[in-house]
Amino acid sequence: MFRLALQMVGHRVTALIAVACAVLGGAALVTATGVLAESGLRSHLPAGRLAGASVVVAADQEFHPPGDLPLALPERRRVPAQLVGELGTLPGVTEAVGDIGFPAALVDAHGRVVAASSEDPQVTGHGWSSTKLLAAPRIEGSAPTGAGEVAVDGTTAAAAGVKPGDRVQVVVNSRPASGYRVSAVVNAPGAGVYFADRTATKLSGLSSRVDLVGLRTAPGAESRVAAEVRTKLKGTGLLAVTGAGRGDTAAPGAGASRSLLVLLAGSLSGIVLLITGFVMASALAVAIGGQRRDLALMRAVGATPKQIRRLAAAQSTVVAAVAVAPGVGLGYLLAGQFRGLLADRGVIPAQLPLTFSPLPAFAAVVLMLLAVQVSARGSAWRTSRMPATEAVAESRSEPRDPSRTRTRIGVAVIVVATAGSALPLFSRTVIGATATSLAGIIGAIGLALAGPALVRGVGGAAARATRHGGSAPTWLAMANLRAYALRNAGIVSTLAMAVVFVLTYTFTQTTVLAATAQDTTTGTLAQLRLSATALGGLPDGTPAAVRTTRGVRAAAPVGSTTVVWQYKEFGDPAAESGAATILTPDAAGVLDLGVRDGSLGRLTGATVAVSSDVARTRSATVGHTIDLVLGDGTEVHPKVVAVYDRGLGFGTVVLAHDLAAGHTTTALDQSLLIRTDGTAAARQNLTALAASRPGLTLGPATSPSTGGLKDAPPEVWINLATIVVLLVYLLLSIANKLVAATAQRRVELGALRLNGTTPRQIRAMMRREAAMTAATALTTALLLSAIPLALLGQGFLGRPWPAGPVWLLPGLALTVTVTAFLTIELPTRQALRTPPADAIRAQ
Repeated sequence: MFRLALQMVGHRVTALIAVACAVLGGAALVTATGVLAESGLRSHLPAGRLAGASVVVAADQEFHPPGDLPLALPERRRVPAQLVGELGTLPGVTEAVGDIGFPAALVDAHGRVVAASSEDPQVTGHGWSSTKLLAAPRIEGSAPTGAGEVAVDGTTAAAAGVKPGDRVQVVVNSRPASGYRVSAVVNAPGAGVYFADRTATKLSGLSSRVDLVGLRTAPGAESRVAAEVRTKLKGTGLLAVTGAGRGDTAAPGAGASRSLLVLLAGSLSGIVLLITGFVMASALAVAIGGQRRDLALMRAVGATPKQIRRLAAAQSTVVAAVAVAPGVGLGYLLAGQFRGLLADRGVIPAQLPLTFSPLPAFAAVVLMLLAVQVSARGSAWRTSRMPATEAVAESRSEPRDPSRTRTRIGVAVIVVATAGSALPLFSRTVIGATATSLAGIIGAIGLALAGPALVRGVGGAAARATRHGGSAPTWLAMANLRAYALRNAGIVSTLAMAVVFVLTYTFTQTTVLAATAQDTTTGTLAQLRLSATALGGLPDGTPAAVRTTRGVRAAAPVGSTTVVWQYKEFGDPAAESGAATILTPDAAGVLDLGVRDGSLGRLTGATVAVSSDVARTRSATVGHTIDLVLGDGTEVHPKVVAVYDRGLGFGTVVLAHDLAAGHTTTALDQSLLIRTDGTAAARQNLTALAASRPGLTLGPATSPSTGGLKDAPPEVWINLATIVVLLVYLLLSIANKLVAATAQRRVELGALRLNGTTPRQIRAMMRREAAMTAATALTTALLLSAIPLALLGQGFLGRPWPAGPVWLLPGLALTVTVTAFLTIELPTRQALRTPPADAIRAQ
């Protein structure tokens, strides 16, 4: 059987190239998705400034919901300071250091803040004892000994132009800039700004807790010490980390970055598997369809149905085995490029590496071979089950009538997909918007099932319309479209899939972006925003100074954090992590969240406001108590005091400032929204205030985005990059499929030429077929996309059309048409070079 399969492969190279390309692209996409998922689970940041510690003790920065993946907690969870002394007495420990981090920034001679070498300005400051956690630092100078001395890392010192003995201004943890003497320059990766230990404790405001505890151990004692520490910490929620995991403890946000990779891979996996399976099944349908005569003859000479299906699967597996290896290699390269895009857009830290292992490759190989086996056996099912005489008789034609069962299933799938696309009308959330893209793709699958009946109907109508008034090539093209409805339906449905996928996926992103911008712009009453990103937060006294500035009508601090909402879903416990806004009771003066019940003025103590969508689905109306886990892992049960409509722009949860206090990495406010009287004088006064205080930045309250792609957030660009990759895969697969389908028509074209049809007439016929195929694909794609996109626009923008680039549809139409014409025209010209008698004899 295997030898026969190899021989058949050698005689059907053109048709099986389409299968090989589908497998290669599918393996690349599955492998890349697997690499991202594995990296999210196993990748770690470099140890950095903790490279000198053998064991690091830190709090668990994840929330573990029952029966689900852990959720990252980006706010620093601290550990008791008394552990430093307790762990320092363990056998094998040579040094125990309690590390603390707090905002600290140098100011140069021109009053500008010097960019810190560490990634997060909120944790740039440390005590001098933390230098013991560095791996072989090169220190120029001596340790700071008093409250007026400081040591800085080499990168920051070079940027500020200072050396040991110089004087420098430092802004520390909301305090005004003060003068310090530089006692030392520490040359080590990501070192930061170091103070005397007693001074650092006072400046940080942390006396009984530290961020983490670093342990240096005697040579060869690391494993034993780590085991003893884990035993001692059992049941406390603290972790003892060694090896590659140490870098994650220095940056709590790293866990959130890794979790994002897992979520991203999870969201991509569904669409990748759907499109890959669709493309492979259609490619194999064309390849096996071209071998129906061979398979029918085998049935006539005694081959059993099972042997026919095994033969079809065997030859397809041979092709897949050849293509899957380079596809896997391409997938690893693609994952690297995707990681670069994520790092460039600030979605993940640039230092976070990918984890490469054979697991994604193994998964890709198994999935591809399984899909090939199932698709090949399914494509050969009809021929293998037919009586031998009928199989031979039908090997040169198609079934006269498309399967009614298949057509009914296809129509039912389209109806279900269209009904599901109504979700945005009831859920104005990102999850609700995903129903649009899913509805389009599922509808395209329904089109593939109902396609033969559709194409036959279209072809029949076109043939009748051109019977008397059309030219011979036109009538032949329409007759072919009708007679070979199954073949043409596969081409039409694949082209339609590409158009539907791009339209629904792209317009979903742009519509959500436009709706978010609309919510944010409409709901922001303030004109200006004052921030201090380089300082790690706004210094104390800034809100009071702004409120007393001439022309200011209202000012309120605004921050953001992450919360985990625990709730019941169909009676089972569920947990969802998401961003939350932090507001004070006076936020109503600068923001209009569209409050429909309650008041933002009641945001004091343990209270929250929630968006209307989640209030309805989770029974969180005003007066109810909800269960939240704050960003540092603290479980709270706040009361809902307001429900608002603009959740898309401001998030699903708003925390009271009092509730979030003490549960963020730094207690500083992140920014200040300012509403003025609108005069130029007010802006000038605020500009002067910002200029007088180092690190303050005054800008517009909202970005000037109008909902277009130019100012799109990183996740939108990631989704669009995914669209481009999948579109390229779809177009290449379509092109190979059209080339293979056209090349298999050599006998048909040869017979036409022997009957007197000229090559020019054949080319005209094929062009008209290409035009009809492209037109049918575009029309059905528009019909499948129209209702989901209209419902999306109505639900998110209040109008029955989406937001997005106007050139997208004409560009897609041109791309599909050019692809159809080129991939039919070129193989036709190649086939016409063969004498007709030779073409028929070759079969």
